[in-house]
Amino acid sequence: MRIVILEYRRMLNFASIDFETANYNRSSICSLGIVIVENGVVVDKIYSLVRPRPNFYCSWATDIHGLSYYDTLNEPEFPEVWEGIKPKLRNLPLVAHNSSFDAGCLKAVHDLYEIQYPNYEFHCTYRTAKRKFPNLENHQLHTVATHVGYDLENHHHALADAEACAEIALQI
Repeated sequence: MRIVILEYRRMLNFASIDFETANYNRSSICSLGIVIVENGVVVDKIYSLVRPRPNFYCSWATDIHGLSYYDTLNEPEFPEVWEGIKPKLRNLPLVAHNSSFDAGCLKAVHDLYEIQYPNYEFHCTYRTAKRKFPNLENHQLHTVATHVGYDLENHHHALADAEACAEIALQI
């Protein structure tokens, strides 16, 4: 897994990605959001609930994103969801805010299900924002989104977070 800090150039082709997890296991992805950007324009948005493995929710996780065991009980597991997403990524670099978390989740869930991991290239808007906007109060997703003029209304919803991340990447 390679994590890259965005350079001071505008990325035009990428997929921003965000995962929410059910518990302390990085493999316990319970929802995912992906925004695909081509030539600087959003061309696709993907959101899916995922039945996590292991299938239990910590109360702190539910408090953060609002999802519970019953929300994902009848949802597909990660391999089924990812099969439909993987072709849409077409070797695009992935962008995440605090990419070490999202890259770790993606690697962990590939390991769990024994899926070959294609060594996705990750870029990190969190680290880039720290360099580009050193005077911000903090560099959390909602703070950076507001700074670049994006209104993140539903923080910790995987698609809303991926949309905010895409906008940050386009701005920086």
